[in-house]
Amino acid sequence: MSTLMSGISDAFDEDTRLAHASVAEPEYDGDLPDLSVVIPTYRRREMLARCLAAVLAQDFDPARYEIIVCDDSPDAATRDCVERLAREHAAHGPRIRYIPVTATQGPAGARNAGWRAARARRIAFTDDDTQPAVRWLSAGLHVMNMGADAVAGRIVVPLPERPTDYERDAAGLAHAEFATANVFVERAALARTGGFDARFTSAWREDSDLQFALMEAGFVFARADDAVVLHPVRPARWGVSLSQQKKSQFDALLYKKYPRLYRERIRRAPPFLYYAIIAAAVMAPSAWLSGNGRLAIVAAVAWLCMTGWFCIKRLASTARSSSHILEMAYTSIAIPFLSIFWRLYGAVKFRVFFV
Repeated sequence: MSTLMSGISDAFDEDTRLAHASVAEPEYDGDLPDLSVVIPTYRRREMLARCLAAVLAQDFDPARYEIIVCDDSPDAATRDCVERLAREHAAHGPRIRYIPVTATQGPAGARNAGWRAARARRIAFTDDDTQPAVRWLSAGLHVMNMGADAVAGRIVVPLPERPTDYERDAAGLAHAEFATANVFVERAALARTGGFDARFTSAWREDSDLQFALMEAGFVFARADDAVVLHPVRPARWGVSLSQQKKSQFDALLYKKYPRLYRERIRRAPPFLYYAIIAAAVMAPSAWLSGNGRLAIVAAVAWLCMTGWFCIKRLASTARSSSHILEMAYTSIAIPFLSIFWRLYGAVKFRVFFV
């Protein structure tokens, strides 16, 4: 444990976020826009172009909003795409800016770079793989004008009749309370709470972290169901669910910062099935090597039954192609081990008891 601890950089304390609470106002030139649209991007120029086309098609006075693209992996192609659009809309708006993000990694840090550079008092967040509806900005601003400090819009995730396991998981965005693919926040509220915690280096729990910070600071939340963004599920490589387990470490960070809100809002109990599967997998060879063949067989059968049930559960309402069934069988064997590893890794990294 001590070796692992020495190999992991010290986690920042809670006041890391608060240390940035006094964010200087950007320098303003000319009339202020009503909204700044912040879009983080990472090596997805074609998706970004579609997103920008939708944001530029809003039924909103183009002189009253600006678009800020925060490139978390700066490259010439993305910059050229954004700057070309900026030139095309320079005369009548909206103003479009490209910000290369080099100080941090992850969408949390990129969004911080965006809202801190924003000229408007209200920030609209979306992602580069979304397509906002034409009334997105007007509907969101309408609810903010009614007194809300933070507004969550509606996310629509189109799915086939029998989605893959990955597609079904991605569709959880449609039911999220507060997902940064579609939220509006007062800049003053972001400045007071410090915005996003850049330690969330993956697109996981950074939006809940901001939500909880705003809640604890007493800001007013509202829904804007007419502020809609379409969020198509991106194609994913075979076995993608294995690499996604790495995100589990950020559950530990969120729990450390907001244990009560985590239990109330996330409502994720410890994955007892995963622990049971691992215990059976370890017990079977251990019992066999110690000469207890009967216990080894019982443990092996228990592991097989629990793993099979886990796989069947994942397949219950998902695609039944031979490739997908094989993928579910393969990943169901590995997921419990990877998930628990990253969960405990997060507990050690962020120094919190989290099982």
